Amino acid sequence: MDRIAITGGAPLRGNIPIYGAKNSALKLQAAALLSPEALMLENMPDLADTRFMAQLLGSLGVQIAWIKEARTLRMQAAEIASTIAPYDLVRKMRATFNVLGPLLARVGHATVSLPGGCAIGARPVD
Repeated sequence: MDRIAITGGAPLRGNIPIYGAKNSALKLQAAALLSPEALMLENMPDLADTRFMAQLLGSLGVQIAWIKEARTLRMQAAEIASTIAPYDLVRKMRATFNVLGPLLARVGHATVSLPGGCAIGARPVD
């Protein structure tokens, strides 16, 4: 096992919160579209990407409530207000493509442009 050796005069103390995995959280957020029931995601990473996905879901009609002190995201897609993911949102992040499957499953149709995000090489959509 690797370890980090710290030398110095003061002992280290404290707690570091460990948040959930971003890539898993983004997929779980998109899954909120599958049901009209409320979905609570605990230990949610508070990152630009997860906030951005919440913004996209909100544009589709999902009610969003961040409970920051509890690191929890509450989502409810009681009604889908739109099946068209706005291009100005989709182009900013690759994970926005994850809303396509849940929209198709729930409503039967969806319009989602090819996603944007960082260009780190070939990343086809299969």
